[in-house]
Amino acid sequence: MIDDRVKIIDHPLAKVILTQLRDKNTKQIGFRKGLVKLGRLIGYELIKTMKLEEFEVETPLGMKAKGFRIPDLDHIIIINVLRAATPLVEGLLKALPDARQGIVAIKRIEEKPGIENITVQKFYVKIPTINNNDIVIVADPMLATGSTISAVISEILNAGIPKRLVVVSIISTEYGINKILKTYPQVEIVTVAIDPGLNDYGYILPGLGDAGDRAFG
Repeated sequence: MIDDRVKIIDHPLAKVILTQLRDKNTKQIGFRKGLVKLGRLIGYELIKTMKLEEFEVETPLGMKAKGFRIPDLDHIIIINVLRAATPLVEGLLKALPDARQGIVAIKRIEEKPGIENITVQKFYVKIPTINNNDIVIVADPMLATGSTISAVISEILNAGIPKRLVVVSIISTEYGINKILKTYPQVEIVTVAIDPGLNDYGYILPGLGDAGDRAFG
């Protein structure tokens, strides 16, 4: 059962863009641009969850005016799960331009049918030092079985314990969400849609296909 640690982006534009991504007729450039647009929308939605502080500024006319700032924007780390997340991260950076970045290059191994047989192989990990006032965002378009994200979160926690740890995806499954939240109860998950199924090789159904292949041709 999905709980309040999971937020579904309900913006009308997000629904329209997701429909375009699902469409098998959407070409490489359109698919990649769609991921960028959704990344930007998700970034703005994440900003809504951050504390807004009030302070005073002086205008050019020598008057005081109420101003606002979001201190958390100076403490964002985005982890790019290569390769599929690159366009999604590009969009997130449009909303969160001062974010530090980390990279985890990882591949799912699907040697035989059965979700329980899926393993992962990590090729490269580079994560900034994480402090207890940081918000770490893990970006991966698909949260399917949770195997990849679990491995990435493990690497993140080896680098430090953040104030918040947020997984951002375009499409998720209840299976993957429950796996992540059971293993890492402190995690928040932000997604555009939750799809009902997985096939024997861990692909989301109805899904949108292989996001990496579709984005990079």
